[in-house]
Amino acid sequence: MGQVVNRIEIVEIVEDLKKQNKKVVFTNGCFDILHIGHVRYLKESAKCGDILVIGLNSDSSVKRLKGETRPINNEFDRAELLSELGFVDYVVIFEQDSPVELLDEIKPNIYTKGADYTIETLPEAETVLKNGGKVEFINLVEGKSTTNVIKKIEQK
Repeated sequence: MGQVVNRIEIVEIVEDLKKQNKKVVFTNGCFDILHIGHVRYLKESAKCGDILVIGLNSDSSVKRLKGETRPINNEFDRAELLSELGFVDYVVIFEQDSPVELLDEIKPNIYTKGADYTIETLPEAETVLKNGGKVEFINLVEGKSTTNVIKKIEQK
């Protein structure tokens, strides 16, 4: 079972883990209504290293990114749910729309993102690479998204 930690804690934790030669993987997202696409993506991300850290968009960040009706689930519920996945080690909530600042503080060995991005279109890539990390792209599960789940519910 993973832990929900704050920003100061995760920086210290990652520093200690890296001193132990652990390969730290970081990914991020809203993870509003958890679905199989999320779980498969996170499981593949976890396989890229020893420790999986999830940066979770805060409620205010989700609202800015996804619109006034989102998030469906609050940040604390989303963080707890993610931390219960057996392959997730840490969850940290961040307020910005992009985790660039957090990535600059944590300096993970690997940053994973969905394969709908490329190194050229990924805003965080420059920060990861300048800190000696590498970017891995994970294939997404076609047709599985929170938006699609919400649309299906609205059709009922």
